[in-house]
Amino acid sequence: MASVNKVILVGNVGSDPEVRYLERGAAIANFNLATTERGYTLPNGTQVADRTEWHAIVMWRNLAEWAEKSVRKGMKLYVEGHLQTRTWEKEGQVRRKTEIIAENVQILYRPDEYRNLGRENVEPDPAPASAEPVDEEKGAPDAPMFF
Repeated sequence: MASVNKVILVGNVGSDPEVRYLERGAAIANFNLATTERGYTLPNGTQVADRTEWHAIVMWRNLAEWAEKSVRKGMKLYVEGHLQTRTWEKEGQVRRKTEIIAENVQILYRPDEYRNLGRENVEPDPAPASAEPVDEEKGAPDAPMFF
């Protein structure tokens, strides 16, 4: 049986994307996304606090360029991708970082200050950004459904 490495997150952007360009011209964007598990009250009255998890998001090439123009702190995003763990050594210690390599991203909510960011008179919201090239005859990849 084949294995699956798939991540789907819906969360809030914690910082504007940092975009840089590699020597060959490929763009790479990095930012953090917060997902929060809401707190609750146990039957005995004990309060369990909200728990926020921070995820390192990485976008490449066209998706990174799109993020540079369109993604800002405070927005709510749908992010679909896969996990990748990097390992390196710094000052004699082995470091590890697990990142989500984004393949499909959709803006779900824009705070008022970002309503027209990255748009040129486009209504309604443009198609979700995707790492896949868009075939003009087929159109954009199908957007995820939310109910």
